[in-house]
Amino acid sequence: MDFQSIYSEAVAKAIIAGRQYVAQYGEDMYCGFGWVEIPNGRSPFVNWCKKNGVGSKHWKKGWQIWNPTGNCTQSMSVKEVESAAFAEVLETHGIVAWACSRAD
Repeated sequence: MDFQSIYSEAVAKAIIAGRQYVAQYGEDMYCGFGWVEIPNGRSPFVNWCKKNGVGSKHWKKGWQIWNPTGNCTQSMSVKEVESAAFAEVLETHGIVAWACSRAD
């Protein structure tokens, strides 16, 4: 698998999803974080992430990619939408992942 292409696709879809959300709803004033969790910390994709400085070890198990687009907004809703779009792309390529969020 070409993990660079998958990662680039996921980032691109996440950016588009975030922009569409902001265009439709704006940025809410609810501050928070969004990230993607990958439960298998030894998968080939996670090994690629480690070699390329993408994400970090999850405190419990697996791997996490915080704020996958690098968006500097504090809007938790935007970060949730972006993280969900990113995880969805990974899932379409057979990489188990899900979006997470929490308030600041």
